[in-house]
Amino acid sequence: MKRFVSFIFSLSLLVVACAPQIQPTVLPEVILPTTTLPATEEPSVQPFAVDTPQGTPLPPEINAPIFESPSIINIEMLDEVFGWAMTEEKIIRTNDGGVTWYDVTPPGLTEAGYLAFTFFLDADHAWVQLPDMNRYPNGGTLYRTTDGGLTWEIFDTPFSGGSIHFVNESAGWTMADFGVGAGSMAVSIFKTVDGGGTWERVYTNDPNIEGAGDTLPLGGIKNFILPLDADTAWVGGVTYAPGQTYLYRSGDGGKTWFNINLVLPEDSAESELSVVAIKFLSATEGFLALRKSSETPEILAYRTSDGGNTWEALDVEFNGYGILETPSANEMIFYASDQFYVTNDAGVSLQQITPDIPFGNSVVDMSFANSQTGWVLFADASGARILYKTTDGGATWIQQAP
Repeated sequence: MKRFVSFIFSLSLLVVACAPQIQPTVLPEVILPTTTLPATEEPSVQPFAVDTPQGTPLPPEINAPIFESPSIINIEMLDEVFGWAMTEEKIIRTNDGGVTWYDVTPPGLTEAGYLAFTFFLDADHAWVQLPDMNRYPNGGTLYRTTDGGLTWEIFDTPFSGGSIHFVNESAGWTMADFGVGAGSMAVSIFKTVDGGGTWERVYTNDPNIEGAGDTLPLGGIKNFILPLDADTAWVGGVTYAPGQTYLYRSGDGGKTWFNINLVLPEDSAESELSVVAIKFLSATEGFLALRKSSETPEILAYRTSDGGNTWEALDVEFNGYGILETPSANEMIFYASDQFYVTNDAGVSLQQITPDIPFGNSVVDMSFANSQTGWVLFADASGARILYKTTDGGATWIQQAP
């Protein structure tokens, strides 16, 4: 299963200009893929040698060009071996823990980077959404691969971009951004049952679109959507009203949404609260992370055992702005101000680790396969991105790229 991406708390809210008024929208006709395209026509390059214990076989070569010294801007490791990443122009992947990176960029895609919305389900299945600025917010292009990026299919979409999440190879949800301004965010919820080939709008709160609803309030910034199956999904975000959380759940396929209240600390009444992560291990067992912004910012953790009807606060608090990773509901890794804070037991115990490299406030992304093995992207003084890896929970780090 796909795990959560890192959350950069200091940059979690994107300031966006008010979107233009949108006239009532008719969904564009979906264009079926015209062809299956190879990721590249360049000849493959033999990977360089990697030191491995005697008797340990090297990973199989991927039939794609090696991307030497990539300047990675976003990384998503699925486990200790397989992972995906993006540069400003390329989609790349690894099958040896980040030592070797292969260029699996879809043909014709010349700019990925910060414009792209991605979801990586496993080593084979991935989706890359790019907006069509001539049709914003009602059109875009979706690239899909089912063979690890060796070939891609191309689809037209009735939305430009947003939070994308697939439950499996076929069923996916998108919470598309239809305009942000003055503390509000219009969205439409789309679903697919054919891997992204076609999309159906099941909900919108945009008053410019016919049939708009209000069960997912227009006010508030929506950070992400997390579907659990064809019927159940969560939306987390932030409002600018102190002491209020933006946490909603749907149980009817996204047609209607219900607010879920959390028991908050007594000193939260004057704080801005933002839901930044939700993770479910089963239909009933889940984890939630909430950021409390105040004079002393904190990350609060909650657990549910009844599918999210009620949430219990865990005995762990992470102080400061930083990045949080949740490989499982028991494992949490938080980085802030040159310190890693690691728990393997949902906060019963917390280990503080000082890395041997002073990253300071320049960690721009982080991905952990578990509490011991992880990767960080560090931006040096020139702005160059450097990839480091740890296998001891953040104590020691080895540079991997460029």
